[in-house]
Amino acid sequence: MSEPSVIEENKSHVLHHFIDSDQQFEASKLGMWVFLVTEILFFGGLFAAYIVYRAWYPDLYLQASEELNTFWGAVNTAVLIGSSLTVAMAIRSAQLNQIKGLITNLYITIGLALTFMVIKYFEYAHKFEIGILPGSYYSYEGIAHEKANIFFSIYYMMTGLHGIHVLIGIGLMIWLVVKAKKNVLHSGYYTPVEITGLYWHLVDVIWIFLFPLLYLID
Repeated sequence: MSEPSVIEENKSHVLHHFIDSDQQFEASKLGMWVFLVTEILFFGGLFAAYIVYRAWYPDLYLQASEELNTFWGAVNTAVLIGSSLTVAMAIRSAQLNQIKGLITNLYITIGLALTFMVIKYFEYAHKFEIGILPGSYYSYEGIAHEKANIFFSIYYMMTGLHGIHVLIGIGLMIWLVVKAKKNVLHSGYYTPVEITGLYWHLVDVIWIFLFPLLYLID
């Protein structure tokens, strides 16, 4: 059942330069898609570096990937896929004016995102402990290749940048929870939920590419 809340007649969220809610929603969504394209281009540079160095040092990539924990990488993949489902459910709850459902699904998504970051923390901590660090700080002797630091520099850049995006997503969803509790979000105005959901789906898709490229090299 839909919950009584601020209904569509309330147009206070419509900025003065838009005709109505629909125009504002479409403009916001288009703006987010443009932003996502720039994000794809941003990560595209790192993917290009990955491809070039893998072509140059295929043996290095095979050896170095064995130092990555495939099990926890797979767990994190499942966690992010689950978070994509819950953020989609949050959007649907907002569309149906089910504010409790919106808040609940946002909390679950935040919890899954935090789970992802905790797992990455322990992965990073283990590597730091044994000397697997980026660039000139690399001191691990378990890989018999003089360019081993190149793989891990790319690894840290790609997963680190992705992790920053996850943290930004967590911040955005906390902001949505606050707005939802103040009854700012409802079936007549759920644009912030929709565009945050688009952002979160991109974060998930990027990880789905990173996982096989880094962890499943054979």
